Amino acid sequence: MADAKPLFGKVALIGIGLIGSSMAHAIRRADLAGHISGYARRPETLARAREIGFADTLTGSIPEAVKDADLVVLATPVGSFGEIAAEMAPHLKTGAIVSDVGSVKSAVLRDVGPHIPDGVHFIPAHPIAGTEQSGPDAGFAELFDNRWCVLTPPPGTDKDALARLRTFWERCGSNVDVMEAKHHDLALAITSHVPHLIAYNIVGTADDLETVTEGEVIKYSAGGFRDFTRIAASDPTMWRDVFLNNREAVLEVLGRFSEDLSVLQRAIRWGDGDALFNLFTRTRAIRRGILDAGQDSAEPNFGRNRTKKDQ
Repeated sequence: MADAKPLFGKVALIGIGLIGSSMAHAIRRADLAGHISGYARRPETLARAREIGFADTLTGSIPEAVKDADLVVLATPVGSFGEIAAEMAPHLKTGAIVSDVGSVKSAVLRDVGPHIPDGVHFIPAHPIAGTEQSGPDAGFAELFDNRWCVLTPPPGTDKDALARLRTFWERCGSNVDVMEAKHHDLALAITSHVPHLIAYNIVGTADDLETVTEGEVIKYSAGGFRDFTRIAASDPTMWRDVFLNNREAVLEVLGRFSEDLSVLQRAIRWGDGDALFNLFTRTRAIRRGILDAGQDSAEPNFGRNRTKKDQ
């Protein structure tokens, strides 16, 4: 049940693609803000957002977007955060909370933190939710429902500000965890970043194979390859910035993955069926755990035939 008074007077969303527009819809659904302001650099993005109508005001000016905002959320690719933070810093309201939705957190602390003025609370966040779609048309309020949002407050963060941001994400539908930024980056490297890198790589390998025509790759693609292509269709700018800004954790996990892949390669070469069976049995348990936690659907085709609203 929504409170009589919105949690924030004004929320500024710097970026109105999939995550930013979904936040706007979720904010409206839960009556979390008296006013939603949206920023986008491209005029055509602003024009489309105005047609959809998920924000009260839309602008191509960062100072105008953040003026008098009680919560400012950076929802652009993480590589742009430092420049945006520098531009908006002089215009931030005392007592405001600045957060983000980036998939890496140590780099956000590094690039944004130095620009945050005294009297403004800086609390990075990562809602672990998304689809392969992008742009303001892709957003929907249910994107965050029963998904995790990780908050990575720096040392000395105001407890009341942290509690308000936790409440915000909970009322957007998320489960909320709090952890240290470096730990977040390592965890996400194995659960998200390296799987995306593998997907991009295997789809690229299929594209490069001269002995298989493009038509055959598409015509004969089985379920596993189709899921790889879905992941590999994600926003290229966002994922470029993720890998450049979480390189240490990604390289650490890639090293371990390469070692484990070599073990698997030897098992196949030497016909070690027991080793293969034991690995495949162990990994099935991970899938069951994800289903038990409500983080995916056991429906046929992984629920891929559901509408966008239910994804």
